[in-house]
Amino acid sequence: MNLTTLRVLVVDDESYLADLIATALRYEGYDTAVAGTGSAAAELVEAFRPHLIVMDVMLPDGSGIDACRRLRQAGFEAPVVFLTARDSTEDKIAGLTVGGDDYVTKPFSLEELIARIRAVLRRTAHPEERTRLTFADLEIDDEAHEVRRQGVRVDLTPTEFKLLRYLAAHAGRVLTKRQILDHVWEYDFGGSDAVVQTYVSYLRRKIDVFEPTLIQTVPRVGYVLRLQDADARRRETGRQDRGAGR
Repeated sequence: MNLTTLRVLVVDDESYLADLIATALRYEGYDTAVAGTGSAAAELVEAFRPHLIVMDVMLPDGSGIDACRRLRQAGFEAPVVFLTARDSTEDKIAGLTVGGDDYVTKPFSLEELIARIRAVLRRTAHPEERTRLTFADLEIDDEAHEVRRQGVRVDLTPTEFKLLRYLAAHAGRVLTKRQILDHVWEYDFGGSDAVVQTYVSYLRRKIDVFEPTLIQTVPRVGYVLRLQDADARRRETGRQDRGAGR
């Protein structure tokens, strides 16, 4: 598998908030790491090499603005999005002056933060860093909102695209219907998780017309994107045919 995933470092001493942001970003397909101080962030920058940092302005060992300044002086060039409970123009100017790329005021919605992160990454990414997921002969290009299988373009609806991207971002990992429902249809969706089965069926008709089959069902658990050999494919097809005959 070749999975080009953008890495985001979340720096906030409120561990609950940091973990919440990191979890939401992982659902969106990003790789994440968490730090609680500016010094811990500096160490993780070397090991994790993030494409973007989300950094709280108020940290236990000093200002996030100062931490950003030190990172810039050390040669770190990736974008930084500041989080702060303060909304003064002076604070925003200070953050942007030291090399910050955006400023999000608490309280904020996760959807807003993720949208701002995407906008910053689009604005600052080099062409070779476009968010692209590949698995076997499947290619998903976020920027172009395009899917190809064996080089052939596959037209998907927005929901089908989001579902496939979620499966691809977690290829090899079995995802439950509830996990898929929470991510693709958002947390406040009030419908039945039967919609997941319906959309997986739609997706298979477009993606798995090619061999080998990629989208697999794990009975009583959920779904997973992984390669399936020919024998397993024949057994699965037989089960589906028998089920259709009942």
